[in-house]
Amino acid sequence: MAKQVKLKAETREAVGRSAARKLKAQGRIPAVVYGGKNKPQPLQVSARDVSNMLKHASGENILVELEIDGEKGNRMALLQEVQHSPLGGDILHVDFHAISMDEKIHADIPVEGSGTPNGVKNFGGLLEQNLRSLAVECLPKDLPDKIAVDVSNLNIGDAIHVRDLQLPDGVVAKVQPDLTVFSVLAPVVEEEPTPVAAEGAAPGPEVITEKKPAEGEAAATSPAGTATKEKEPKK
Repeated sequence: MAKQVKLKAETREAVGRSAARKLKAQGRIPAVVYGGKNKPQPLQVSARDVSNMLKHASGENILVELEIDGEKGNRMALLQEVQHSPLGGDILHVDFHAISMDEKIHADIPVEGSGTPNGVKNFGGLLEQNLRSLAVECLPKDLPDKIAVDVSNLNIGDAIHVRDLQLPDGVVAKVQPDLTVFSVLAPVVEEEPTPVAAEGAAPGPEVITEKKPAEGEAAATSPAGTATKEKEPKK
């Protein structure tokens, strides 16, 4: 299930870049909690506490019990977004989404495959993951960290669909059941090209054979190979 942590917070009056810089100098981070029946409420939290919370998180979805200074009861929230500096990676701002423990929530849960498919290990196939996260509905207490899928029995041509997933009790997928999550594709075999004679290639050498003279066309030849003339009849 999703990790649940406690986090101390204080209400925040000042907003804007100048106020954010002052908070950073004090080791604090601007935050806001919204959702539920209350209006969005600006908060400030410890930068160290938030860093430790993220460092020990086992998934992307974290249930946070906010202990807001000055309020009697704690507020349950889901860590919605953490903004980081593009240069140093420092945490700039944190968003919390207020929830009720007895009301169902919607969340995207990461999908992870485990094992090596038989079609990959023994037949050179290729494992393809078509769905990286799954949209689900559940109570906050049932929210999973991730959805682990055993793909070791997949052969070439096999696939796992959303309808095949074994989800935890109380968790319902909110996408089409026929969507493919994992599949094993056949290996791609490249055929060697067959040599083809180039168009317009030079023809082979022409063989010239001696043409036999037609009857009555060629002059008679002497045994020595010199031409002879017919004698004219004597007058």
